[in-house]
Amino acid sequence: MGIELKLQMRQAQRLVMTPMLQQAIKLLPMTRLELIQAIRNELEQNPLLEEEGEEALETTGSEAAEAPNQEEESIQPQEKVFEEQTTLEDGKSPEKKDDVDWDTYMQNDLYEGRTGDGNTEFPSIENTLRQKESLEAHLMWQLGASALDEEEERLGELIIGNINMEGYLVESLEELAKEAEVDVEAIEDALILVQSFDPPGVGARDLKECLLLQAHSAKLKGTVVEKLIQSHLEELDERNYKKIAKSMDVTQEDIIDAVRIIKEFDPKPGLEYNPEEAVYITPDLYVVKVDNEYQVYLNDEDIPRLRINSYYQSILKNKSKDTTQTREYVEEKFRGALWMIKSIEQRRQTMLKVGRSLCKFQREFMDNGLEFLKPLVLKDVAEDIGMHESTISRVTTNKYIHTPQGLFELKFFFHSAVGSFVGSDMSSVRVKEMIRIICKEEDASKPYTDDQIAAILKEKNVRIARRTVTKYRKELKIPSTSKRKKLFL
Repeated sequence: MGIELKLQMRQAQRLVMTPMLQQAIKLLPMTRLELIQAIRNELEQNPLLEEEGEEALETTGSEAAEAPNQEEESIQPQEKVFEEQTTLEDGKSPEKKDDVDWDTYMQNDLYEGRTGDGNTEFPSIENTLRQKESLEAHLMWQLGASALDEEEERLGELIIGNINMEGYLVESLEELAKEAEVDVEAIEDALILVQSFDPPGVGARDLKECLLLQAHSAKLKGTVVEKLIQSHLEELDERNYKKIAKSMDVTQEDIIDAVRIIKEFDPKPGLEYNPEEAVYITPDLYVVKVDNEYQVYLNDEDIPRLRINSYYQSILKNKSKDTTQTREYVEEKFRGALWMIKSIEQRRQTMLKVGRSLCKFQREFMDNGLEFLKPLVLKDVAEDIGMHESTISRVTTNKYIHTPQGLFELKFFFHSAVGSFVGSDMSSVRVKEMIRIICKEEDASKPYTDDQIAAILKEKNVRIARRTVTKYRKELKIPSTSKRKKLFL
């Protein structure tokens, strides 16, 4: 059987992702910090890109006449970018436009933090709080004021270094003694010193010891509180106070009083000094109500504004034959610079479109709050702005929007619907909020069961099954009926 080589022509369709499209898709899910870092990296790698300085924006007197030329080097509208690219490739000089609608493309007012009328309208930002003192620093300060000698201070530092952020000692005394090359008794003495520090309960090896240390700090040694923690801590979860009272030979009222005190203790005393407790989020979008309409603005603060370096543009305009290799290199970097600039702009415009679409769908939420949140899926926004669902998913990832109702992640607005007896569906977020309020306002001595909650929701025209109530209750971290029940008030 012979082998033959043949050439055939075949017509077929396939999807090809251009470098610009790949870059645009890559930028969409980035957070502000990731975008800033990506821009910084591109500035380092591509000599044709440069950051637009403030001097380009401040032209006065005789410099004002040169402002149009400086503007041509900064980020340009898409039509002007393609116009410039045509000039560099074929050598033809297109007609220059005297008036460029910069606000339409760049939204310069937003870069300066202003709305269209020139007034600052961004919501006020709370003053940044000073970072809390860490638990380790707090304990080390007390150790320096309490240690009697260098050896005691050395062992105290070793113990403090093995206390986690919750305030518990995570290493055994035997291992610490081995590491410090001392006997266990010496480590125990140092631990007793550390356990006397603030906050009460710090340095404990388990929950029981933590609560006992707090009881001793409150001068409750030898009381029912100490005995209850020491001998019956595991039984408290069952709430069989009558049985515990009988075994301790005290009244049930004594047990209830002791439990009230124990509930005031902190099972994780170290978290009070956790410097990572507060997390500050910078919104990517702002929603501001202007003349009874909601306007969406981008937060472009600290994001570098890019332009093409004029020197390298002059190299491309130079048609000298002895610069072929230089031209090829510069042309490649020029295309990369254009892709980067246009990809950033595409990301900005997509975020604005998504923000405006959310305001349109959730107008009642913007006006009245969580109870008026409507069910919404990615497909709704995608069809509204003429984009694919995957694009909406990418651009809403790790992005936050500041609204009149507070700060929310963009993903927050996309959730399923729950059936209603009145016809229109309700948002699952709204139903969860209703469950939370029902549990909050219930009689603590007779908390509602999931069946009863479902019945109450039915009276509010919400069609929901008991198992769904259970699911939502667990997502809200609301305990079961037995654990919510309080035998005393």
